[in-house]
Amino acid sequence: MTTLTIISRPGCHLCAVAHEIVEQVVAELPEDDVDVEEFSILDDPGLYDLWWDKIPVVLVDGHLHAQWRLSPDRLRAALIAAPGEGRS
Repeated sequence: MTTLTIISRPGCHLCAVAHEIVEQVVAELPEDDVDVEEFSILDDPGLYDLWWDKIPVVLVDGHLHAQWRLSPDRLRAALIAAPGEGRS
């Protein structure tokens, strides 16, 4: 399984757009292929220090995939290409 992490904050317009793109792309993939986790920079000082000026941030399996703007086509390609647990 591939882990997609969204780092954002409430009230962020670009974050809302990124959430919509993630939901759309993940819904197109086989069920249980992607585990989506979300974190707010307001809940974690460490995340705030790292990412406050770059949100939304999207990580795929812990690696930076995008910041500020998210492309659905690029995200889809990255998730399909991600090795994920149990994939061949």
